[in-house]
Amino acid sequence: MHSTIRILAIGLALLAAGSARSAELRVGAATTVITPPLGVPLAGYYHERGSDGAHDDLYSRALVLEKDGVKAALVSLDLIRTRRGFVERARELIEARTGIPGEHVMISATHAHTGPILPSEDPRVTARNEPSEEALNYVRSLPELIAKSVQLAEGRLQAARASAYIGDEPSLTFNRRFHMKDGSVGWNPGRMNPEIIQPAGPIDSSVPVVFFEAAGEAEDQTPLATYVNYSVHLDNVGGLKISADLPYTLTESLAKFLGEDHVTLWTAGTCGDLNHINVGWDRPQKGHENAARMGLVLAGEVLSNWPKLAPIADGPLRIRSTMVKLPLAPIDEADVAAARETIRTGNDRGRENFMKLVQAYKVMDVHNRRGEPLEVEVQAITLGNDLAWVSLPGEVFVQLGLDLKLDSPFKQTMIAELANGSIGYIPNRRAYPQGNYEVVSARCAAGSGEMLVEAAVGMLKEMRKANDGR
Repeated sequence: MHSTIRILAIGLALLAAGSARSAELRVGAATTVITPPLGVPLAGYYHERGSDGAHDDLYSRALVLEKDGVKAALVSLDLIRTRRGFVERARELIEARTGIPGEHVMISATHAHTGPILPSEDPRVTARNEPSEEALNYVRSLPELIAKSVQLAEGRLQAARASAYIGDEPSLTFNRRFHMKDGSVGWNPGRMNPEIIQPAGPIDSSVPVVFFEAAGEAEDQTPLATYVNYSVHLDNVGGLKISADLPYTLTESLAKFLGEDHVTLWTAGTCGDLNHINVGWDRPQKGHENAARMGLVLAGEVLSNWPKLAPIADGPLRIRSTMVKLPLAPIDEADVAAARETIRTGNDRGRENFMKLVQAYKVMDVHNRRGEPLEVEVQAITLGNDLAWVSLPGEVFVQLGLDLKLDSPFKQTMIAELANGSIGYIPNRRAYPQGNYEVVSARCAAGSGEMLVEAAVGMLKEMRKANDGR
């Protein structure tokens, strides 16, 4: 009798131990260099700039999470945007090599303006210039490089702990749209401009941080990765040198504290109408020096809050995504005729010519779709009831991100824009009648951003209900 009870007790203990092991959080992180060959045109402007060197390397940074046998991957690319084509191909490779389902992979871009141009092979996208073979070959190489970073991260999975905190850094991000004295809404009106009345929109100065470290005794708790999300437009550096911009200094700074093998993923929050320019400060705010200043300030905000990091509550890892069809911006035949003439004869020197080109390329992209709506992905990854990551497919106005966070049922919601493909600017409905650059450029119609927020919030609420067993 006693031996039977003892065997039963041992069996229950082993079962419990096995259950505990299967329920533990496992984390792996890795990076892969994605710096393009010299000479590949740089992205971010309406005129071509060939790179003549590299200030620092660009990376694909990957974080793999596993809980209860469910795996997901978060990838941050030091690039201007993502293209749906290379995202889908990368997902296929990742699934084949790691078993992580492609739909469980979130791939976003930091929006670095000193990375390579990423030409599309979609005939409906109007190229500003004939894409070089070097640029096309680079885009074709990206899926392999992205998959390699995820494969390396998956191979490093180990028992881990997660902790999180939301900091605040209001000194680095500013709304770049302003109400002007002439009644218009201006865009990037310049420092110390006396015609400025006030910003036309808010900022999001929050700094959500998630820190992952190896589980075990205190001396064995090796830092593995830090996820940092911040809403600011990355266009510090300029020039012809390849650079990751602000994230370069941020990652280097955190590595000095957390170790050279530590991986930092920086993702861009909703910042379609934000930039780093303080119009009330007359000092230069450009170049590698300013990118380094901003990186150090942001690293300081992350590290100053290190004692406030709190363990996240245990819970399942869930992944969902949905495709949303967005209406096209309205155009007519006169717009198409004018756009063709502008592209044939125009240049981007001077604000008037620049805005004509912005309008022309938007019109032709919309025209080439022949009425077919923009079909984009919204994805959500959640861990327990504390953490949620949401992907949005473009340069999203900050008010939309603030609304999404406000309606999210999760304690800490992080939005990675320019993720899983990108359709350019996505203003909020209020901005459309105000006009100017972002609205003129937007391929989607008014109300599209609100549709994305509604889709994301709907998924988050369903995931939270599933956690609660309802």
